Amino acid sequence: MSYTALYRKFRPADFDDVKGQDHIVTTLRNQIKSGRIGHAYLFCGTRGTGKTTVAKILARAVNCENPKEGSPCGECAMCRAIAAGENLNVVEIDAASQTGVENVRNIIDELAYPPVEGKYKVYILDEAHMLSEGARNALLKTLEEPPSYVIFILATTEVHRIPITVMSRCQRYDFRRISIDTIAARMKVLMEAEGVTAEEKALRYVAKAADGSMRDGLSLLDRCVAFNYGHELTYEKVLDVLGAVDTEIFSELMNVIVADDVLGAMDIIERVVMQGRELSQFVTDFIQYLRNLMLLKASDDPKMEDLLNVSGDHLQILKADAGKLEMEAIFRYIGVFSELQGRMKFASQKRILFEMYLIRLMRPQMDKDDDAILMRVKRLEDMIESGALVQAVPTEGVAANQTSPVAAAVPKASGKKVVLDRALPEDIKRICEEWNDIVNGTQDMLVKSVLKRAELTVSKDDILMLGFKDQVYADQINDENNRKILQDILNDRIGREVEFETTLYKSDVRFDEQYADIMAILKIDKINTVEE
Repeated sequence: MSYTALYRKFRPADFDDVKGQDHIVTTLRNQIKSGRIGHAYLFCGTRGTGKTTVAKILARAVNCENPKEGSPCGECAMCRAIAAGENLNVVEIDAASQTGVENVRNIIDELAYPPVEGKYKVYILDEAHMLSEGARNALLKTLEEPPSYVIFILATTEVHRIPITVMSRCQRYDFRRISIDTIAARMKVLMEAEGVTAEEKALRYVAKAADGSMRDGLSLLDRCVAFNYGHELTYEKVLDVLGAVDTEIFSELMNVIVADDVLGAMDIIERVVMQGRELSQFVTDFIQYLRNLMLLKASDDPKMEDLLNVSGDHLQILKADAGKLEMEAIFRYIGVFSELQGRMKFASQKRILFEMYLIRLMRPQMDKDDDAILMRVKRLEDMIESGALVQAVPTEGVAANQTSPVAAAVPKASGKKVVLDRALPEDIKRICEEWNDIVNGTQDMLVKSVLKRAELTVSKDDILMLGFKDQVYADQINDENNRKILQDILNDRIGREVEFETTLYKSDVRFDEQYADIMAILKIDKINTVEE
């Protein structure tokens, strides 16, 4: 006798066996118990969530001679005949292969004849979105007013392709993705029934890989059991079969990325490849790891930890890694790896592509997008705070009146400050007085970061000037989109259009010795003393 796959062998026979769709099962059972059965149903949701299974159970339940709490008894002649596929009252149609008008017309012709046995004729149209436009139009009138003994059940994975004219004639039920806990619990029961010993950790990993699909989970479990037939199914063996890796290596990769350790990153890839792991799956799992970091970083609420579905040990590792990264960095990592995931599907040299993206991630100067620029700014800030850019390093052999070539210049104070020889325009004065609030209230993170580094002065023509010591900041504000953001902020604050320009000042000379420092003149604290 040929082997029967787990998802077929243990397909639910009644509503009690359906897992993860309680909101649908309860409604259908109540309809059957009360006799309020609809004439057309639309079951929609991702693959493997139970649409066809529930449709078949419903078909048996409405024809069952002795229903039990709205479920088919499974013992009467009608239940046995329908389950064996021997009853002509239940017709399952693959709409993906029978898409034409003629197929629908054949169904309509059959509707004229009531069932010989049982109460209802049930037509299950799987992948209903594949019906041609002509076939859908031919079905509309019948779908709206079928004979009293006919029930239509349409199942689809792409509900957006179902016309509103069809959808409005059906009772719609959305099948949710099944949780990891539910899938793992079902797998544990099936493994006990099969006499297979399996670690709970192994079952949870397979359930996680199923991505909310019970059928996919059971298919993956079938592969794992077959590969390790006769032996206990362990976590490590599941990783071997699915080409996955332990989550601890994700933390290791994250740390070498943060440390800009290119050699360490290449070593990790070498180990992953030599272990026979699938790089595409590795990238997918690493994005999930980044998602967990993002959630931990976004909220300190203990309930957030429940969404992660990780063990206590891994949760501690996640918390430690989350503390090493800013949210902007996590966003950039997710964006880069998501782009890599899309390109890997069509890449012939996946390893080289992976290595290229890792180097790109550790070299933000290679990218020109906003997230990369924020990373570069953050690195400069860290270097300044650590003294790497401002501390003069005495070098043997350097003359007393010379500066070490590896040391950045420190602004010198001569004591001669530039004074303003005229009254300050009211608009500019008001902007300066409210500057700290303007910067802290800016929603765009890039513009906000750049404005924190601006010094305020006024031109000879009484135009507001933003002074920067680095060209990169001036270029960011002069960018068309960023300039409009700042212009709108100033206009809203003042109530009319305010002109502004940018200027560069020498980094080795104090700003107030090159331009009139309006903030100092007005005795307003600098933005870096304002707590966000």
